[in-house]
Amino acid sequence: MEIILGSQSPRRRELMAGLDLPFTAINIDANETYPAELQAGDIPYYISRAKAQAYASQLKEDQLLITADTIVWLDGQMLGKPHDEAEAVAMLRALSGKTHQVYTAVTFANKSQITNDKSQIVLSTIVDKTDVTFKKLTDEEIQHYVTKYRPMDKAGAYGVQEWIGYIACTGMNGSYFNVMGFPVHRVYEELKNRGIV
Repeated sequence: MEIILGSQSPRRRELMAGLDLPFTAINIDANETYPAELQAGDIPYYISRAKAQAYASQLKEDQLLITADTIVWLDGQMLGKPHDEAEAVAMLRALSGKTHQVYTAVTFANKSQITNDKSQIVLSTIVDKTDVTFKKLTDEEIQHYVTKYRPMDKAGAYGVQEWIGYIACTGMNGSYFNVMGFPVHRVYEELKNRGIV
């Protein structure tokens, strides 16, 4: 079974490579809008499945597609990727001194083996959650991070593996790699259950 990672995230590609399994990484252009009533982990669940469905027609019978989506959830609000520096600063100010949740959904897609309809795709999705606590950040610390690291491609405007994670993260309940955007322990278990590992 050929593994295809449908992600342009260098962090997800790096973490997938850490499992010592051969895979091909591709970019998938998918609509990432979601119904407004969705909450918390239901949001990345919906988006990761939308990414898989966007590529489904190109999937071959001997391929397993893996897609993922990560969000930061704070006080009942979703923090996505900031659009600009001002929004990144505002997000980090909101996270300062609080505990938030990081949800990552990973969807596994393959062609159905049990129906005659070879176009039918089977989707299986897992959602992982990590609680992350930040110390109280100064405006100088926030500005330094945003200016130097430009976290506009990261949910919640931060990468836990970067400087801000070193100085701000005072506690974590759950997977560190989930906060990076790919809960590799859950991915490994799913691949093991499928007999791929």
